[in-house]
Amino acid sequence: MSTATGSSMFKQPKAVYAVAFACVVSFMGIGLVDPILPALATQLHATASQVTLLFTSYLVVTAVAMLGTNWVSSRLGAKRTLIAGLTIIVIFAALAGSSGSIGGIVGFRAGWGLGNALFIATSLAVIVASASGGFAGAIVLYEAALGLGIAAGPLVGGLLGDISWRGPFFGVAVLMAIALVATAVLLDKTPKPAHPTSLGAPLRALRHRGLLTMSITALLYNWGFFTMLGYAPFPMKLSAIQLGFVFFGWGLLVAFFSVIGAPRLQARFGTARSLYGALGFFAVDLLIIGLFVDHRAVLITCVIAAGIFIGINNTLTTQAVMLVSPVERPVASAAYGFVRFLGGGLAPFVAGKLVDAFDLHVPFYVGAGTVLLAVLVLSTGHRMLGAADAGLDENGHAASDHGRLDDVAGEVADEFGGAAAAIDSELQTEASGRH
Repeated sequence: MSTATGSSMFKQPKAVYAVAFACVVSFMGIGLVDPILPALATQLHATASQVTLLFTSYLVVTAVAMLGTNWVSSRLGAKRTLIAGLTIIVIFAALAGSSGSIGGIVGFRAGWGLGNALFIATSLAVIVASASGGFAGAIVLYEAALGLGIAAGPLVGGLLGDISWRGPFFGVAVLMAIALVATAVLLDKTPKPAHPTSLGAPLRALRHRGLLTMSITALLYNWGFFTMLGYAPFPMKLSAIQLGFVFFGWGLLVAFFSVIGAPRLQARFGTARSLYGALGFFAVDLLIIGLFVDHRAVLITCVIAAGIFIGINNTLTTQAVMLVSPVERPVASAAYGFVRFLGGGLAPFVAGKLVDAFDLHVPFYVGAGTVLLAVLVLSTGHRMLGAADAGLDENGHAASDHGRLDDVAGEVADEFGGAAAAIDSELQTEASGRH
């Protein structure tokens, strides 16, 4: 990174920092509940499979909402969509913290997922529109917020969860309320995109072979990912704060390899080979977890190490979707997010059912199998990925007039499938304004 880029990243209007802070808290939500899952099961007299529904409701609602977030934001404008998402998160996080039953928490967590989908789909566009010092500085700021949120989520969840299982929910509600007020006061009104997005376009886009191949690959990979994230805390038998530190280590590796490791591997080995390697090693990692799930030291080591492979996959699969899809980026992003998070949402719940029916080892064996299946599905598009790589420049970005869009798709680990769509809409608005 150049000195100019580095300095411009920190010289931003207050509105940019308000939204960036909200991004940190939003991305914390991915791993925030991990450290309190065992405590929830014990204190609310729930089974592990019931508790893992906190992931299922959150991610399934997020997946379905992906189909409509661009439809909403293209009609309301970025700021109103952002405010709506933040408001929903504050309300449902607080309701989850005040709930007295696992069913109530699961339901309120679903509402939280809707708010998060709306927020993430527009946050990057708002940062880019409001930032000073150029596009690159805004992207680096977003990446920094993403990495900090993913890493800090489990740690904050562990610290607050060590006091009470309600702590992480109320903590997010308070932090997001601060971000909501700051965003509403400091952020200027943003223009609506030039062209509204069709509600049915994402589903129609899945008829394209390239997009469908990458989406199914991501669904299978996410099945393994969220099996580990949703069920590994139970056999560790650690306190909330200890679990927080374990997943903090995991989150640091996810952030580092999403932003720094993945682009370097891609530049050296290409997209296809980098993904084959990351998926293959992740499958082995899950297999080892399954074999040694009763050995705490092995389990902890493998969970932390999984951050390497997850970080690489999150970035490169997102970029591959944007490169191979023949439809507009907002549409491709929404379709990909929908399919991808269906797998992530269903996996933790199925893992709990598999444990009830068999034993602790089986969910991780199944997770390893789905990730290996993802490699096979991906291999059917090997030629497609090779062609996409041939159009990249020496830094791994598309050598075209729209290269700055590919910076987003390639370097930002777009956890909710909305970043590329948000940027695309924002740049289209800028272009129409100039003409």
